[in-house]
Amino acid sequence: MIGMDTSLASLIDLHGKTAVVTGGAMGIGFGIASRLAEAGAQVVVADRNIEEAQAAAERLIEKGYVAAAFVVDVSDEANVQQMIEQVVVKWGSIDVLVNNAGIYPSVTLAQMTSADFDKVIAVNLKGVFLCSKYVSERMIARGVGGKIVNVTSIDALHPSSVGLAHYDATKHGVWGFTKNVALELAPHHIAVNAVAPGVINTHGATGGKTAEEIAQDPTFAPFLKKIPMARMGEPDDIGRAVLFLVSDLSSYMTGSQIVVDGGYLLT
Repeated sequence: MIGMDTSLASLIDLHGKTAVVTGGAMGIGFGIASRLAEAGAQVVVADRNIEEAQAAAERLIEKGYVAAAFVVDVSDEANVQQMIEQVVVKWGSIDVLVNNAGIYPSVTLAQMTSADFDKVIAVNLKGVFLCSKYVSERMIARGVGGKIVNVTSIDALHPSSVGLAHYDATKHGVWGFTKNVALELAPHHIAVNAVAPGVINTHGATGGKTAEEIAQDPTFAPFLKKIPMARMGEPDDIGRAVLFLVSDLSSYMTGSQIVVDGGYLLT
């Protein structure tokens, strides 16, 4: 139980805990991995691109943090099980799971194929199911609880643009999945929450432009006008929100979703 005399430092201390971050090699995933590692967690950078995962893990290790790279295709059940087994062999347990891996190819409904739809569903929705299923099994068997955070999107609440019908379907699905699994896992002291990012400055979204370059780029002007805080988010903005949810700062939260969008949905 968390008491009023609990220090702030201890509330965010993740030392001795193992955190798996899917899609952790870059962008939002690396922003999350960085904050969890800084808080003391042993961070698993789980990504389908092992070279990028290894490079990300090395960046964390160079800062004095504990990290390791593992390859995983979250849409492949056997591959997910193998990754989890390897992590448990290396570090003994999984205390935190962040389901961040996701894809967002833009294609209109008229042009969308069944293969297009199935691929996005497989990664964004099935991947969350598979990782949550097999990690929660380990958490339940260990008997000390855990934390699961699913990275959704503002598109889980409101569409952001045409061409993302399959993506939006998955993000609405992950939000519904989060709430139901939170109900199921609460008796096992496993909290399940979500973070819904808005427009975030990642290489995939902006090509690696700086905040100053984005502000001066006419391509992004329409997006910035819709954001009351007048800037795109950074991966660390999501990392901070996830750290809150996996730490004891959020000890009485489950089945919730934190929107991190600079006020975008207000408009």
